[in-house]
Amino acid sequence: MKIYEIKEMKDDELIKRIEEEEKNLVDLNFAHHLKQLTNTSKIRNVRKDIARMKTILNQRLMAQKKSGADANKKGVQ
Repeated sequence: MKIYEIKEMKDDELIKRIEEEEKNLVDLNFAHHLKQLTNTSKIRNVRKDIARMKTILNQRLMAQKKSGADANKKGVQ
């Protein structure tokens, strides 16, 4: 999954997709341990996709907190 695709998603879609990919990762790891997974690079790609999605989500949350904190500071002064 590309970064621009992740950035286009809404927060609730992103959270749902993270949960789906984490379940997919568990299934891939299980198949790998049973020697049923032929393409082991899928595990790495899914892990990286999850990390990208969590990073984008965290950046959005931090931006919201920062904008809320800035609004509070302006109101206090």
